Amino acid sequence: MEETGQLKRAFIDATAGAISGGISRTVTSPLDVIKIRFQVQLEPTSQWSVPRRDVHGNSKYTGMLQATKNILREEGLKGFWRGNAPALLMVMPYTAIQFTVLRQLKTCAAGSSKSEDHMNLSPHLSYISGALAGCAATVGSYPFDLLRTILASQGEPKVYRNMRSAFVDIFKTRGIPGLYAGLTPTLVTIVPYAGLQFGTYDTFKRWMKAWNHRRFSDSSQGNESISSFQLFICGLAAGTCAKAVCHPLDVVKKRFQIEGLQRHPRYGARLEPRAYRNMYDGLRRILLEEGWSGLYKGIVPSIVKAAPAGAVTFVAYEYTSDWLESILT
Repeated sequence: MEETGQLKRAFIDATAGAISGGISRTVTSPLDVIKIRFQVQLEPTSQWSVPRRDVHGNSKYTGMLQATKNILREEGLKGFWRGNAPALLMVMPYTAIQFTVLRQLKTCAAGSSKSEDHMNLSPHLSYISGALAGCAATVGSYPFDLLRTILASQGEPKVYRNMRSAFVDIFKTRGIPGLYAGLTPTLVTIVPYAGLQFGTYDTFKRWMKAWNHRRFSDSSQGNESISSFQLFICGLAAGTCAKAVCHPLDVVKKRFQIEGLQRHPRYGARLEPRAYRNMYDGLRRILLEEGWSGLYKGIVPSIVKAAPAGAVTFVAYEYTSDWLESILT
């Protein structure tokens, strides 16, 4: 019976995670496309962040509004969902693995499978659980993340017609290691990112529950449960904190993923194969050639996207999980 209960719990976590991840990714895809275009652009992304204007030439994208208009004019509305198919194939197994592993880790740490006990875990255990769950999910879904980045950044004319042609070409020219290009900086990124996202989410939920307790302690209503709007705010804050801290590592990751991509020259300078020896060299080179602003290219659309993405993911997960639990019990 206990084993059956564990399998049912894993199924609920995996299904709720996949659904919440799919909804979040589809809703925020336009912001993700803009963010990736900024991150893989070697030229400055704004007029004030031009420490070395003559290094790579003129900039294709110089602001969120300008980039939005440019993509809409050149690629149409569908341009904002470019790479969404591999993104969904990446994010749905990613969030399914992430939430399932997270639940198991929290159950081990708390010695209980109850969500109430998980919320009372110490902050450092929440951070560690989130980081380990993020690593497991990243390794399991990484090739789709790579394909999503390449398809979203290629522009027009397309280098690859679809996900299959991109996969076949990368596999033929670079083998299996090519499908995991940038995995090291991704794992280095995901440890603090997932740790911060889940750790701060649990922390904000504890604060919100305590605030509700104080708010309703003298009230006849006596309702201390966290509302959907409060869950949304907790997810919003968690996503913003995590992305703001980890963005430079995400920029380096994206550069590794698009090395050697033969985009049209109007999208700016191309990044040659093996342009960076390792993650440290990538950070150093970007800092030297593009300044501090280079490490924060795409930070505005990144945070604008991360905040609602985190909020939608957590709220959708909580509600889907509760709905599935009510059906299966």
